[in-house]
Amino acid sequence: MKNENAIIVKNVHKDFKLYYDKANTLKEKILFFNKKSRQKNDILHVLKDIDFNIKHGESVALIGTNGSGKSTLLKLLTKIIYPNKGKITINGKVTSLLELGAGFHPDFSGRENIYFNSSIFGLTKKEIDRRVDEIIKFSEIEEFIDNPVRTYSSGMYMRLAFSIAINVDADILLIDEILAVGDQHFQEKCFKKLKELKAMGKTIVIVTHNMNQVKEFCDRAIWLYHGDIKMDGKTDEVLKEYIKTCG
Repeated sequence: MKNENAIIVKNVHKDFKLYYDKANTLKEKILFFNKKSRQKNDILHVLKDIDFNIKHGESVALIGTNGSGKSTLLKLLTKIIYPNKGKITINGKVTSLLELGAGFHPDFSGRENIYFNSSIFGLTKKEIDRRVDEIIKFSEIEEFIDNPVRTYSSGMYMRLAFSIAINVDADILLIDEILAVGDQHFQEKCFKKLKELKAMGKTIVIVTHNMNQVKEFCDRAIWLYHGDIKMDGKTDEVLKEYIKTCG
C-alpha cells in the first residue's frame, strides 16, 4: 500500500558549528583571546525539533524571513546535508533546484551537462536521448547549448537547470528561490509548467519570498521563524498572520 505522505519530517534538529579566524600573531592572540576561547562552544541552532508531513500531490511553500532555516530545511530534504537529530523519510523520486547551476560542470557544454545532470537523477542514456531536444527547446537557449556553461548568464543557468529538473519524471520537486532569476516571460513559463505538474499529482515544495506566487500556486504554507515552525496551515491563513507580523 502506498504511503499517503510523500515527505515525513520527524523531530528534526540541525546545528552548525561557528568557526573564527585563527589568530597567528601574538597581538592577534591577545586581541581575539575571548573569540578563540569560544571557538569550541559556539553552535548555531538553525532548525529546532521540526515536525511535519507533506502528502502526495500537495504544493507547499516554506516561508519566513532570511535566516529562518528555509533553505537549510530544503537541503535536508534533498540529503545534501543531514540532521543532527530526527528523521526525514522521502517516498518517491526527488528532483531539486536549489542553487543556481549546482551540479553543472563549468567547462562542459550545456548539452553535456544535460546528460550529466539527468544521469544523476537516474535517467539512462537512451531516456536522455529521447528527452534532450525537449529539454533544450524548453530552455530557449538553443544557440548556446554547445557552449561551455561558464559562459552562460545566471538566467541561462536557471533556464537549463529548470528544464532538466522538470523532465526527469520525479514525484517530488524541491525549489529554492531560483525562479526569482530570469525574465518575466520565462518565470511565467516556469509557473505554467509547475501548474501542469501539480495537476498531474506531483508533490512540490517551494522556498520563496514572493507572496503572490505563494497565493497563486500553493495549497499550504509552513512559516519558519528562528528555526521553529511558527504556523502550518492553509496558505491564506498563514500569509495573513505572516504579513501581520513581518510586514
